[in-house]
Amino acid sequence: MAIFSLAWKSLINRRFTALLTVVSIALSVALLVGVERLRTEARASFANTLSGTDLILGARSGPVQLLLYAVFRIGDATNNISWKSYQDIAAYPKVAWTVPISLGDSHRGFRVLGTTPAYFEHYRYARGRPLAIAEGRQFTDLYDAVLGAEVAEKLDYSIGDPIIVAHGASDVSFARHDDKPFRVVGILARTGTPVDRTVHVSLEAIEAIHIDWQSGAPIPGVSISAEQARGMDLTPKVITAALVGLKSKVATFRVQRFINDYPEEPLSAILPGVALSQLWDLIGVAENALLIVSVFVVVVGLFGMLTALLTSLNERRREMAILRSVGARPGHVFALIMGEAGFLTLLGVLFGLAFLYLLLLAGQPIVESRFGIFIEIGGLSPYEWILLGAVVAAGFLVGSIPSYRAYQLSLADGLSVRV
Repeated sequence: MAIFSLAWKSLINRRFTALLTVVSIALSVALLVGVERLRTEARASFANTLSGTDLILGARSGPVQLLLYAVFRIGDATNNISWKSYQDIAAYPKVAWTVPISLGDSHRGFRVLGTTPAYFEHYRYARGRPLAIAEGRQFTDLYDAVLGAEVAEKLDYSIGDPIIVAHGASDVSFARHDDKPFRVVGILARTGTPVDRTVHVSLEAIEAIHIDWQSGAPIPGVSISAEQARGMDLTPKVITAALVGLKSKVATFRVQRFINDYPEEPLSAILPGVALSQLWDLIGVAENALLIVSVFVVVVGLFGMLTALLTSLNERRREMAILRSVGARPGHVFALIMGEAGFLTLLGVLFGLAFLYLLLLAGQPIVESRFGIFIEIGGLSPYEWILLGAVVAAGFLVGSIPSYRAYQLSLADGLSVRV
């Protein structure tokens, strides 16, 4: 214990250099564990973009493609679903609720989604959280629109503002449904999901704006005004996809088989969790790259400690020689430098964790409100303990290099004067 007390006093004597080394290691550890914590919580939030939905119904396609356009509003459907087929599946005895979704239009770069009030009732995200109206109300009139938080913020919309929906993804003049303008009646609270980047209208509204269109273009010589459309049959003919909730989780595979074998038209039913895992496997390379960068930052911090110890060691030859002259053995000198390396590493880890938790406390509400990622402020996970153990072990390994160098210094070398 005396040798470790001596190591601590030696660091106190060189406190400025030691402090810089500790700060370097602390920042490296905070980055490493912070990236791991953020990666884990981002993955959880990603998996919870859609929560509480048992199946996603769509036209026959791959699971990832169906998930991308039905949940993340990326890409387009290979085909639509007839309204009759949707009603048949919604009436299946094992089905508790359904939420129809109609996509294909946009507003200034944001997707327009046609749905029913069931969307606001049953859509869940981030571990079962329901959608909340931050301002206004849900749509009730044919030409009402409810905006996601990002749409309202980026386009500076407020309640009562008019908006024009465009056909397809391009908002060009000849594709706009400017004869049937919508009015903003509600703005959703931020969720950190694709809901924030979506304009929500009713299914009947989607039918109304396309009632005088055919094959993606206006019908020549036919013009139906917004008021005339109100009096017409606006029952949807097709939808893009549907979210399905079941009465019992046990029936999931039975209902999935029923939909996949549906005889009237080729349909697919996917499990959101499975499809999300497949999608995460495709994009998970980025998180691994970020973790590798963090590891290299730690390596750089440890090499900074190595440089500081080796530099100081060259200046402390006479100190080592005096220790040897008063009875210290080479092993004591080795233990002294190892003790210093251990103290620097452990202090760096402790201060790094303290700094990280301070950042999490300050940044948690900001990250959640802006990106929808809830970062849990709890104890370290087993994997994080492994990472910290690896850092400490690497610190001792790096410290063994100057320790071995000090071990080799002889009494004559320390007392001699080099020219």
